[in-house]
Amino acid sequence: MAPVAVRSYRPSDHSAGRRLWAELTRQHHEMYGGGDDDGGAGFEEYLTRLDLSGLWVADHADDGVVGMVGLIIRGRAGEVDPVVVTVTHRHKGVGRLLLQHVAGEAKRRNMTALTISPESRNVEAIRSLHAAGYDVVSSIELTMDLDRHSNARREDSLQLHELPFRS
Repeated sequence: MAPVAVRSYRPSDHSAGRRLWAELTRQHHEMYGGGDDDGGAGFEEYLTRLDLSGLWVADHADDGVVGMVGLIIRGRAGEVDPVVVTVTHRHKGVGRLLLQHVAGEAKRRNMTALTISPESRNVEAIRSLHAAGYDVVSSIELTMDLDRHSNARREDSLQLHELPFRS
C-alpha cells in the first residue's frame, strides 16, 4: 500500500471533503433509509461551525485525499465528527490513523475525553472504534420508530442492562 499521511485540512481539499461527506451521507441513507442525499452540501455548513476545533485528512500518495476526521469542542472534552474513509480504502488502517491523530491532537490541547457517536446498526464502525480505544459507553439515545413499532423485528437486537433493543 502506498503511504498515507494525516495532515491538516486545507482549502484545496474542499472538493475531496465534499465528496467524502456525500459518501458518508449516502451510506447513512442506505443503512437507515429516509432523508435526501445532500450531495455533500452538509459539508459547507459543517465548515462554518464555531465549535470546530480541527479538521484533518488522510492523504494517500497515489490517490489523494481518502479520509477525513474532525474535532468538535465540548467544554474540556472533544467530539470526533465526522470520521470517514472512502470505500476503496477501508480496512487498510486509514481510519485508525485518523483516529490516532485526532486523539493526539485532543491530548495536545489538554482535553479530558473524546466521544464519538456511531449509529447502533453500524457494527463494523462500532468494532473499529472499540479496537481504537473507544470502550466507555457514555450516553444512550433511544428512539421509538412510529412507522414500524408494531412490526418490530427482534433478530438484530442489542442487549443493554438485560433489556432487548432493536438497532
